[in-house]
Amino acid sequence: MQLLFATPEKNGVAFLLNIMFMSKKIAIIGGGNLGAAIAEGLIQSEFSRPVELSITRRNLSPLSRFAEQGSMVHSDNKKAVKTGEIIILAVKPYNFADIIDEIKTTLDPKKHVVVSVITGVWIEQIQKAIGKPVPVIRAMPNTAIAIQQSMTCLAHAGASASQINYIRQLFDQLGKTVMIDEKLMDAATILGACGTAYAMRYIRANIQGGIEIGFDAATATLIAAQTVKGAAQLLLEKGSHPEQEIDKVTTPKGCTIAGLNEMEHQGFSSSLIRGVVASYNKIAKDLS
Repeated sequence: MQLLFATPEKNGVAFLLNIMFMSKKIAIIGGGNLGAAIAEGLIQSEFSRPVELSITRRNLSPLSRFAEQGSMVHSDNKKAVKTGEIIILAVKPYNFADIIDEIKTTLDPKKHVVVSVITGVWIEQIQKAIGKPVPVIRAMPNTAIAIQQSMTCLAHAGASASQINYIRQLFDQLGKTVMIDEKLMDAATILGACGTAYAMRYIRANIQGGIEIGFDAATATLIAAQTVKGAAQLLLEKGSHPEQEIDKVTTPKGCTIAGLNEMEHQGFSSSLIRGVVASYNKIAKDLS
């Protein structure tokens, strides 16, 4: 459900939800690519006003656009936590222990909810580092969050039903969400976050093929990207299986089946599966 700035006359429910949600101040610790994408998505979806966001980063110049809109942009993590209620940790895994050590005295179990988008860091690790019963929710979005098209997987520990609902509503403004067991979070990282790169590589290859058969780069890009978007939307809206949609465009002795069979002969599906597994094995090895 997407919540907009509705008036009571037009949509009383949306109006009340906006008032409730906008009362939460959000601090994003780590305004890198993902942290900035979250901030961008929250503002663009109108879930948060810029003045309700606090974003930290050592080098502040990439965040100037947020400062110009009224967000609090600085390098003081403790100050951000003091002024925030929802604390989104968007730092690199190797920095998380130092960041937690810096802000843990400021975290208040009665005030704060910590949301971690840190790859490979478990809720138990965060709770142990904090040393207080602060609710922790782990989220794995992808960079499409900046245009409200993320796939975000969520897991939690110690959070109330209302807190979980709030965080899910937050990420629902930025795409789609699903609650999963935390043990699947590394797999979610591969399928949902790394998956963006896999999809881009497929699109790039499609563009290169399009150029070879006669299109200019801009036209090939448009056709390839929109076709992938449409194919994905078919699955999301109709709930059909990919093979059902494939069958609709594979006529006997046709060009589609000829192309698909050649791709399979060259290891198309198996290479994708092997790539997903290789990425998963890599993250598992790095965290072992």
